[in-house]
Amino acid sequence: MNKMKLYIVSFGCQMNKLDTSLVEAEFTKSGFELTDNQTEADVILMNTCSVREHAEHRVLSRLGYAKHLKRSGRKVVVGVIGCMAQRLGNSLLEREEVDVVCGPGQIPELKKMVIEKLEGSKGGVINVSPQIRKSPSAKNSAMLDEFELENSPNLTEHKNKAFVRVMRGCNNFCSYCIVPFVRGPEVSRSPDKILNQIRRLAESGVKQVTLLGQTVNSYRHTENGNEYRLHNLLEKTAEIDGIDRISFVTNYPYMDYTTPLFKAVAEIDKVCPYLHLPAQSGSEKVLKAMNRKYTPQDYIRLIDEAREHVPEIAVAGDFIVGFPGESEEDFRETEKLVERIRYKNIFAFKYSPRPGTSTEKRLEDNVPDKIKRERNIKLLALQESISSEDNKKFEGRKMRVFVEGRSSKGHLNNADNEKSPQLIGRTAGDYIVVFNGQEELTGKFADIIIEKTSALTLFGKVSDGQE
Repeated sequence: MNKMKLYIVSFGCQMNKLDTSLVEAEFTKSGFELTDNQTEADVILMNTCSVREHAEHRVLSRLGYAKHLKRSGRKVVVGVIGCMAQRLGNSLLEREEVDVVCGPGQIPELKKMVIEKLEGSKGGVINVSPQIRKSPSAKNSAMLDEFELENSPNLTEHKNKAFVRVMRGCNNFCSYCIVPFVRGPEVSRSPDKILNQIRRLAESGVKQVTLLGQTVNSYRHTENGNEYRLHNLLEKTAEIDGIDRISFVTNYPYMDYTTPLFKAVAEIDKVCPYLHLPAQSGSEKVLKAMNRKYTPQDYIRLIDEAREHVPEIAVAGDFIVGFPGESEEDFRETEKLVERIRYKNIFAFKYSPRPGTSTEKRLEDNVPDKIKRERNIKLLALQESISSEDNKKFEGRKMRVFVEGRSSKGHLNNADNEKSPQLIGRTAGDYIVVFNGQEELTGKFADIIIEKTSALTLFGKVSDGQE
């Protein structure tokens, strides 16, 4: 009998990528075969994101294709999981092509739901959190923890590299953000369970782990009278044999937990000197309207402290342009912040109202889309010029990279033969490095001499003795 085939596509953040890998592991353990071809799949799952309108539109477009498959006579179970499933719930089941709707807090039950449909149960099935802002029960938390542990080592995007969730949810309620209403309140996992999972990953050959949280630096867990924070987790993770590199994302600019964390980054060799710290705006007025609990001056002081402890720390940032009421002067303040911080890279997005958020309810989306696009392009161009200039300092340096595999894009130093294909790796500071080398380097560390640079990429060659 042929194996049932699963097609799954993931939208959005690294939290979704982790959920997707766990689902893949759960289904393949049960005999399913993964496929990249929707037309041959028995099950199509879409792990969705609701943070931006564009992400939801992409899902709806994919669902349109699934409808076409069903109408052409293809017997396939279609499921929507993740944040969009939690946000839209039953309304998704009103679409003729959708059979299963499952929220992010219910993914341990997803396989059972899908199998019910494969076995011929009538009607759609749904499982989402009825009270999303209520803390999950002990039973639900234990189920999620068990699901993560049992599916680790999970099928990660890159060999010997894995994400590990340390907390779920968010309590910040930024005025534009849907995450607290689709991911629920902050819940920090037990350090014992996290470390258990990392040990299992290390035993399977994983060398690099990324600790994940919606606001990872708010991790706080009390057990037997002892409080554990993120820096404690970093210390304990570094003690695990086989783990050579540790990173953590994404951070929020909290002003009350800086020194212990930055000291850990400085003092623990295995911890990556990399900080992803979204600023969102350089305007104090806009930050206040966003309900971000810091000023631009606070943010600058925080980065300055990080660089005092770790002089070469790489900093990445996120920005929203065209927020309601953002003036030209407000945008100029954002440009000034980018110029002052000199990020490694930034992610810039046009504001789009998200249903249910306080901004959508109380503020008019009054910045024209043309202006949003212009500001987005201008901010990214500014960052590109900064990155192009700052990356030149790497030319001639030997840098240790974790090799992720073949590069999916052609670059100027592409190989002429299969013996030495074009590979891609990342430094501890998350800089992308492209070089030619033997594919056996995938999943390992390599020393690369940087020969030239661009805004987004470092180009180099394998150091002598590693070919």
